[in-house]
Amino acid sequence: MAAILPNLKVNAYNLWVVTLVAVGTISTAYGLAVIGSTVGQPNFYTYFALESDTTRPGYKHTTNIIGALNGINSAGAAIGCITQAYTADKYGRKATISLGSAFLILGGALCAGAVHMAMFLVGRCIAGFGAGALACIVPIYQAEVSTAATRGAMVCVTGVMYAVGYSLAGWLGYGCYFMDASNPAASFAWRFPLAFQVVFPLCVLAGIPFIPESPRWLLAHGHREDAQRVLARLHADSSSAASTEFTQMESQLHHQPDTSPSFKPLSTGLSLFRTPSNRKRSLIAITLMTGNQFLGSFVLANYGVLIYASLGLTGSVPLLLNACWTSFTLIGNTFTALYIDRFGRRRFLLIGSIGCTSCIIFLCALTARYLNTENTPALRAAVFFIFFYIFFWSFFVDATQFAYLSEIFPNSLRSWGVALGLGCFYLSSEVTLVAAPVAMDEIGWRFYLVLVVPSVLYFAVIALVFPETKGLSLEEMGRVFGEDVSVAATRVEGGSGEGEKQGDGSDGQAIEERIEIVA
Repeated sequence: MAAILPNLKVNAYNLWVVTLVAVGTISTAYGLAVIGSTVGQPNFYTYFALESDTTRPGYKHTTNIIGALNGINSAGAAIGCITQAYTADKYGRKATISLGSAFLILGGALCAGAVHMAMFLVGRCIAGFGAGALACIVPIYQAEVSTAATRGAMVCVTGVMYAVGYSLAGWLGYGCYFMDASNPAASFAWRFPLAFQVVFPLCVLAGIPFIPESPRWLLAHGHREDAQRVLARLHADSSSAASTEFTQMESQLHHQPDTSPSFKPLSTGLSLFRTPSNRKRSLIAITLMTGNQFLGSFVLANYGVLIYASLGLTGSVPLLLNACWTSFTLIGNTFTALYIDRFGRRRFLLIGSIGCTSCIIFLCALTARYLNTENTPALRAAVFFIFFYIFFWSFFVDATQFAYLSEIFPNSLRSWGVALGLGCFYLSSEVTLVAAPVAMDEIGWRFYLVLVVPSVLYFAVIALVFPETKGLSLEEMGRVFGEDVSVAATRVEGGSGEGEKQGDGSDGQAIEERIEIVA
């Protein structure tokens, strides 16, 4: 019988390293999603004197505040993306991970202890800065410490941790809903979930002394012996693989004269657009992350509770559905981690984008026809398409975007390229997240058209422009962008951990059902 799981050979130390840094991204996702449950807590509205009744005039002010809470968070995240591009190159990947974790802790504490809305907004901005920095630097670090055969799976650990963050935010919000609103400590229902986000960056800060610096950063900064020693430990199961990869890294470093570290932010940033290959990479990064934002996942994650309420669901049910919806991402992101190195990034993105867009189209049509009616079956069908959406998003897009974005840029520009992509992701969220609560209140179903039209264009660009990158080492990646590379091709297929002849993985041969952790 053909196996279900791919054959992945993973070094235990390597897996521990990428998992530890990914723990920080739990708070990145948690901080994004926690507002979705916060706006479902009655005491939140009472404490900040916000109108919760959608039919009363004061609700317009409420929608503006909710939009601002997400907008200021995204603005902070965009600044965090840009800042990490500089600190990651100058001070190292570990130092930047520590910086992002510290800002997340500070921001989370301010939000949890907020006594007025201004303090809450400042906390959201600071937490956003930390989230943006970690969203960029964690997949960069993971890509740089992984092998070509396992890089997709290793970077997708970030996607799995994002799913953990989404799920925790949903279930904590649901559990806290049942706290008695007349209790003097009723604000615990929204303060505790906000405070909980500091736990994970604290864990990362505790573990930072025990993980290595990126070997590629060490080599680029002249620490040759340290880089060689780190790589040997990361590839402890195969000294020949470590030696081969180090030779590739060193050869490519000398082959490209622009790879020496530069700490002039403007000059380095402009390098993303100086050559045809880098312009193509930048176009892909911008399209990838902006396109994924307009697929609508952030809208559904942050405002799912409000959307379910508009579809006729009341009480704790919207919070329960939101928690179930976010929990499903755990299954999907785990699937991606196991299979992305077998089936490839491009194929996953194509399937996911067309699936998500189709679900939004059906949601738009059902909402346009049956919103504010008594047709319960039609309104429940709209809920179904929200859940069908998360299948496509989590199985094919969520974790894939981090793997693809972190590997397409050369070593000298990786931190800036990832910052460009994720910066566009957060900036475009100013359109989707800030506008969403106001737009859904003012124009209703027509807001979904703002998501559908760009998503159709996004699918076309993936099909026509995006190259496949599975199985290539980071040093070989320039080949698919038309650059000369000085290393021999060592493409691997299916995550087997061994060099093989290039293929599409569709030859029908059974793959042994095994994931091997090498101590």
